[in-house]
Amino acid sequence: MSKNNLKSHFRFAKSEQSGILLFAAIIITLLSVYFFVAFETEEALDTSSAEVLLKQKQIDSLRLVEMEARTPKLYPFNPNFITDYKAYTLGMPTEAYDKLQQFRKEDKWINSISDFKRVTGVSDVWLDSMSPYFKFPEWVTHPKTKSNYTSKFVDFNTEKSFSQKIDLNTATTDELQQISGIGTALSERIVNYRNTLGGFTDDVQLYEVYGLSPQVVERTKNLFTVKTPKPLEKLNINKASASDLATIPGISFDLGKRMWEFVKLREGIKSLEELEKIEGITANKIQRFQLYLFVE
Repeated sequence: MSKNNLKSHFRFAKSEQSGILLFAAIIITLLSVYFFVAFETEEALDTSSAEVLLKQKQIDSLRLVEMEARTPKLYPFNPNFITDYKAYTLGMPTEAYDKLQQFRKEDKWINSISDFKRVTGVSDVWLDSMSPYFKFPEWVTHPKTKSNYTSKFVDFNTEKSFSQKIDLNTATTDELQQISGIGTALSERIVNYRNTLGGFTDDVQLYEVYGLSPQVVERTKNLFTVKTPKPLEKLNINKASASDLATIPGISFDLGKRMWEFVKLREGIKSLEELEKIEGITANKIQRFQLYLFVE
């Protein structure tokens, strides 16, 4: 290649030279901007602003309210009857719960906070937080003194004469508690049932009081009896409907229906003792039914 041809490649027209200079100037300008101008990105949201902090505080408050709503409520309870699930929700250590269960299997009872600590070995921190919810029976928290006990209870195994007995229709809860096996709850239940009936008609109605065992009833009858019986209008079982029978204390609608069907299938019965053939009816119940029913 000749020297003249080589030189021709580096010769530019004035317009081309101007373009080259302009392009070089643009490159130099861009490089200067890139190296010497600081590009700082501004945060879209200022998390340290008072408004943002206020909103965050409100969100945290709502979260706490929701957590408290989901937390199981704690009510007073007898620590002798803590279940496996309740022990878990209370945060009671597994080994402490196992000790409690072993203690209860021996038919022993915890009657104080110190007893609970001794038996289970729980920490003082746990006990301080849970013991305010412990609820022991009334006879534990308010025991009767020995002098009151001996003066209050009488010989209930020997039957008194009719004149010596207290009228069941006027007996107070305190008088009823003279009987071993009758505490505050049962004495109030007897009085409430008496009020529901409008008065007892016969001693046998004591068997209708829920929770009163036959043995306790027999002891009660040694000191108490109905002296002012409430008059009752008896039903003829051979004419009574199932609904009529269901109004009698101790007879549900289902039992009343079975009694009615029993009587109808036999076109009447001759004595109430025949009802013993019905499942669930005992001689004791028939004795109570005699207050409300007769055969004719």
